[in-house]
Amino acid sequence: MSSFSQTPLSEYRLKVNILTLPITSCDQLHAVTLGVMQGKAKEKKPWKEGGKKRKHPGEDGDGGQRKKSLGEEGDKGRGDGGKKRLDALSVGYFRRVGERLNEGFEEDEEREMFVENVLTEVKGKATLVAMDRTGSITLQRLLPLSSPDQVGEVLTELGGESGSEFKAVSCDRCGGHVVESAIRQMSRCTEPAQKESTTEEEEEEETCGVLEAQVLALSQVVRDNGTEFIKHVHGSHVVRTLLHVLAGCLGPPRSEARPGQKERNAATQLTDFEIPTSFWYELKNLTETLMENVNLSVTDAVASAVFQTMLTVCHRKRPKLCKQLLKHIMDYLTSRSAAPGVSPLLVFLKDQASSHLIETIIQLSHKALLRNIYKNHLKGQLVDLAIHPIANFPIQRLTAASARYKMFLRLFDELVQGVEAILAAGHMGVIIQLAESCAESEEKQEELMRCLLNAFHCAEPGSRHVTCLPLFMSLLTYEVYYHSETAEGGIHTEIPLSSICYHGSRLVQALAKFKERSILLSSLRTLTPADLLTLASDPAGSHVLQALITTSSDKGRGKILKRLEGQFVQMACSRLGSRVLEAIWNSASVNQRQSISQELAPHENQLRSDQFARHVWAKFALSHFVHRRAHWLEIQTGESKKRKLFSDILD
Repeated sequence: MSSFSQTPLSEYRLKVNILTLPITSCDQLHAVTLGVMQGKAKEKKPWKEGGKKRKHPGEDGDGGQRKKSLGEEGDKGRGDGGKKRLDALSVGYFRRVGERLNEGFEEDEEREMFVENVLTEVKGKATLVAMDRTGSITLQRLLPLSSPDQVGEVLTELGGESGSEFKAVSCDRCGGHVVESAIRQMSRCTEPAQKESTTEEEEEEETCGVLEAQVLALSQVVRDNGTEFIKHVHGSHVVRTLLHVLAGCLGPPRSEARPGQKERNAATQLTDFEIPTSFWYELKNLTETLMENVNLSVTDAVASAVFQTMLTVCHRKRPKLCKQLLKHIMDYLTSRSAAPGVSPLLVFLKDQASSHLIETIIQLSHKALLRNIYKNHLKGQLVDLAIHPIANFPIQRLTAASARYKMFLRLFDELVQGVEAILAAGHMGVIIQLAESCAESEEKQEELMRCLLNAFHCAEPGSRHVTCLPLFMSLLTYEVYYHSETAEGGIHTEIPLSSICYHGSRLVQALAKFKERSILLSSLRTLTPADLLTLASDPAGSHVLQALITTSSDKGRGKILKRLEGQFVQMACSRLGSRVLEAIWNSASVNQRQSISQELAPHENQLRSDQFARHVWAKFALSHFVHRRAHWLEIQTGESKKRKLFSDILD
């Protein structure tokens, strides 16, 4: 028999329920815990520091009267505007529950029993627990482990009989997170599960029905109190999560999102799931209610974020509805009063709150709406907007969105007139996006390159063309970079490569996608081997070198590799240089790989002992190169043929 089967049932239950006993007496709980620990000395102790735990007020033997007064203190609130708070004993309990969750569970049955017992303790005071910091964190972690019907029961208590309590909890800094976590569990209702019989299938449907009803009840409360919700710093997040759930797509939870992560990148992380029919109708009802407060979308930054989420999820799941919403919002924005002859959109573009909404509108707009925005509102104003500290961001979105259409040509002709002014304003995002749109549309590439050469003062005389790469990467004009007092003359003093910046790197990477990039490659080939090593080892410059080499022809790549001879060992021992070297290897011909290997092979001890170079040694199969050259050549030739075959298929 297993050790589990030999364990008395009472002892097993005691171990599982050790943190889920009724918390009427912390002394009693502590005593029981110590008893189990003494009986099973080798097991992991539930508390750190030798089983000791912090004493709470009321644990010094004064009896139930002291504990009662503590509970009353928690109910009356302590310095929080009369807000009810969990008492100290309960806080300690939920802290220990969190510690137990950190340990994990070996068996599903143990986890289910633990969750059920904790939720039993939560029952009757779910609102207090959700609005307490410790209780909120614990509940957020517990709900994903709970069944949908258990989550539904928690929501039922949080909302009260009529659902009216949802507002207070959702607009609480701690409670809002719990509500979000609870409604997110709706995505699990459609996950495939092993159902042994029709009865279980019906039970699953009924289980999801409880949670579904509570999500709909929450949505009704939001509709009834729309203005308060979307303007509230915490309540607005609940509305945004509710929109995702009703639409049937979810991103990562807020607690797991990377700090500082840009919201515009979240669309790529959304995961779709099936929704009940009721959600399809409810989403339309909710969006109609939100549109009644469209005025807040341009005056309140918090409300603006809600409208951005609404448009994003509808664009993904309900394109027709999104098209209607876009039209309604644009009609509102363009109907506001402004100075005679001035589009009101120009005012909104320069506002911190509304500009974010307009960015989203531009990103999600169809061809006709984009054309209307440019032709009727922005034409002739692009350069002024591009040098504005706020409005330049929507212009970047417009430049990106128009790359697929012919209107990009008109937009380019207008922006290119102000390239130097935009550079002087430091709004490199506009220039980089202009270059990326030229690469995507395959239009105006030569004209933009000529404009940039003029802007950096390296267009005339022609001998200055070879200096363009260091100038672009450092975003410095010829005179500043080479310390020249005059723009005349073609002779420049050779100085070490320096001042490589992030935006300069981004610009060159965009230019590297152009069909004609001979000027960039010629400039790269004039760099000294030391400069090339500096470029390969620089956080921003390494991406430039990789982009230029990997997109070159075999002949062009060979010329650059010739300049790099003697630097491969140092590149392999560099954190960034080793990655560039691997990228070069992946695009190199067999002869080029052989030349690289011949330089690396004599330095076996140095390479194999370096934390970065050892990966290069293994990936390049240099041991085979040293000891079994013919076999190595056979493998490399085979890989080269496969790469060429796949390239032909893709082309």
